[in-house]
This record gives sequence, structure tokens and C-alpha cells, in this order.
Amino acid sequence: MRKWININLVFAEMVILVFFCDQRMATPSKTPPGADPKQLERTGTVREIGSQAVWSLSSCKPGFGVDQLRDDNLETYWQSDGSQPHLVNIQFRRRTTVKMLCIYADYKSDESYTPSKISVRVGNNFHNLQEIRQLEMVEPSGWIHISLMNQRTNEPISTFMIQIAVLANHQNGRDTHMRQIKVYTPVEESSIGKFPRCTTVDFMMYRTIR
Repeated sequence: MRKWININLVFAEMVILVFFCDQRMATPSKTPPGADPKQLERTGTVREIGSQAVWSLSSCKPGFGVDQLRDDNLETYWQSDGSQPHLVNIQFRRRTTVKMLCIYADYKSDESYTPSKISVRVGNNFHNLQEIRQLEMVEPSGWIHISLMNQRTNEPISTFMIQIAVLANHQNGRDTHMRQIKVYTPVEESSIGKFPRCTTVDFMMYRTIR
């Protein structure tokens, strides 16, 4: 009798262990944050061009609009105030080369307001936008980097308009928060910049005009 009890206990422990393993495997991992965009700017390879565009939103709560989305303050945010999808429209006056978008989201602070699915669309205007990226995020807390490189040519896209659409939020939240959006174009290297750096002792002696 005692032997049967021990066998049943071992079997129950195995069932519980398998259950918890399945639960851990079924839970998607959190979206890892990307580098601070300012670090990318310091490399001299990209330049932020959001100030060259006209920004508009599908909706916003008063005092939580474009200004808060672009103020370089991670404590402020855009808050939508309407039905999904929630849209951020970025329109350039001329065709512009864009390499990457950086979006700051903070699940720890925003919880159900945090986007979980985002679509990025590009085109000449509202009438011919085409989706080029769709991104699903799990409890993001930090910068999310979205590459806008053409997958066929490996070149940055060239467009008049970018639209970021929030398709869903965590916990089925209705409205959304985004804390910052940055838009980056590649910096073309000048012919002067292609020369190798001179670091010899002789060069260092004569690098300054006296």
C-alpha cells in the first residue's frame, strides 16, 4: 500500500513539473530593448530628421500629443483618445531617405496602454500607403529599433510619408501610449571622410598650424 502511495506521489510531481515546463515554454520572452539612439547619432552614421516632417495623429488626449511625442523627454507621452488603429503620420515635403525608426515604450509604467502590435506603412500620401513592417512586442521597456531597409536591395527606403499604426495593446487595452519616436536617415560619407586617419608620430607633430 505504501509503495502505491509513493508511486502516485512521484507521478503527481512529474505531472506538475511537466505543466510548469509547458507554461514556461508557452510564455513568449520579453522584447529586449535596443541601444539609446543618441549613441547611434554619436557614431556619425545616422541623423535624426523628425524635425523636417509634418506630424499628425489619429487622436490624442489634450496635452498628450505630438509635442510630448517629440520633446526628448521619456517621462512624457502621446496618449490616443479614439478607436484602434491609433495612427502616427509623418509627412515629408520631399522624397526622403529613411533608414530606421526608434520608438520608446515602457510597459512598466504604461501597462495596458503599451503597444503589442505595430504596423509601419510608407507611400506618397494617405491613398497609397503600403505596409513594409509588422512588429509584435512583449512587455517592451526601452527603445525599439525598426529597420526600414529594403529587404531586396539592402538600401534605405525613400518615401514622402511614414505611418505608424498601433494595431493592438497589451491586455487588450483600448488607448495607447508612445513616449518618443525618432526618425533616422543615413549620413553619406564625404570623399574627405574616406581618407584613412593619420596616426603616425610624424603626422601628429605637424597636425597643428603654429
